[in-house]
This record gives sequence, structure tokens and C-alpha cells, in this order.
Amino acid sequence: MVFDFKKEYKDLYQPKTAPSAIDVPAMIFVMVDGTGNPNTSEEYQSAVEILYGLSYAIKMSKKGGNQPVGYFDYVVPPLEGLWWLGDGSDAWYKDKDRYCWTSMIRQPEFVNAAVFEAAKTELSKKKPFLDTSRARLEAFNEGLCIQAMHIGSYDDEPGTIAAIEQFMAENGYVSDIGDKRLHHEIYFNDPRKTASEKLKTIIRHPCISTNRIVNQERAGA
Repeated sequence: MVFDFKKEYKDLYQPKTAPSAIDVPAMIFVMVDGTGNPNTSEEYQSAVEILYGLSYAIKMSKKGGNQPVGYFDYVVPPLEGLWWLGDGSDAWYKDKDRYCWTSMIRQPEFVNAAVFEAAKTELSKKKPFLDTSRARLEAFNEGLCIQAMHIGSYDDEPGTIAAIEQFMAENGYVSDIGDKRLHHEIYFNDPRKTASEKLKTIIRHPCISTNRIVNQERAGA
């Protein structure tokens, strides 16, 4: 059977529309950084093409006698994105041209530096116009977050974000979005082929438990 991360890890990929807490484990990603409006930026479109190109090159590495150690057949996980504004503003969704982003796709645990470099070589042969040097392989440990499934247009996300913030305030959490922990989205549809009101996007915000803050303060006292 083909392993499907979305089905096997329902807590990570199938949250309800009502916010909930989750402790996200460390995972391996192929990542590409960039700036600009994702709707109009060639840099963003190229990043997505690089990510999917490398992800499918890794998935198909079982062919040609180069199957990695520990390989298993799987469904390529969904596209994800970390988003922020370079000036530190928290109103990132109001001016898309000022977006900074890291686009990324999760990889199976067998993917190491050698597997990644082999995929870059293979993709460069097929699509030499893509700058695979933009991509990197990185372990991402997100930790404690509040998440919810947003259904609808990306422009309507502030309503879901407000619900996440309210959940934090009512359940003993505080937001930890900053330079290192960022607004996170996981995409389940191609917006070119799906009506905006039917788009499904997980919104995930990093947080800290107020109990942890209190314990840290007591320890430092």
C-alpha cells in the first residue's frame, strides 16, 4: 500500500475548523525562500515548481537502481508555507507585495543529503532552467501550536486567525510568532482549479503555554 501522510497523521493534516492545540514533531522538508506576491511573483511560481520537481524526483528514485535505503512508496505531501513581513509587522496579509516566505514540502525520513543532491541532479537534467541551488533540505521542529482548518478564500483568513487568537486567550496560551516562529499554512487545493470558497488551508500559529511561562519565571526567581 502507498503511504499517505495526510491519512496516517490526521492530527497534523485533518484538524477541524474550530481551533485546537497540537505539539508538532520535527519533520524533514525541502524548502525554498523568497519574497513577493505569490499571485504574481515569478519567483514564487518557480519555487513551487522546484519543490514539486524535487519531491517527485525523490519519490521516483526507486527506479533506475538508485532506490534509497529505507525507501517506501508514498503520496507526496501537500505544499506548505511560512509567511511574514520583513519589517516585523503583524498585518502581513494587507500588503502581499511585501511578503517574505518559505515554501516547503515534507519529505519521508529516508531522505538525507545524498538523496536530496541526487534529486537535484536529476531535476536539473530534466528542467535545466530551474535554479535548484535555491532549495535546501532542513529539519523543521515547530513545537506547540494552535491550528484550524480554514475553508474559503485566502483573503478571508483573518477571521480564522482571530478565532485562533481567541482560543489562545481562553485556554492558557500566548502567541509566539516572531523572527523564528512564523505564520504557517498548509494547502490542499490548487487555487487555479478550485473555487475560492472551497479552498482548504490549515492555519497554524506557534504559541507558548502560560503554565510554561509561569514555571520559567519561578525557576528564574
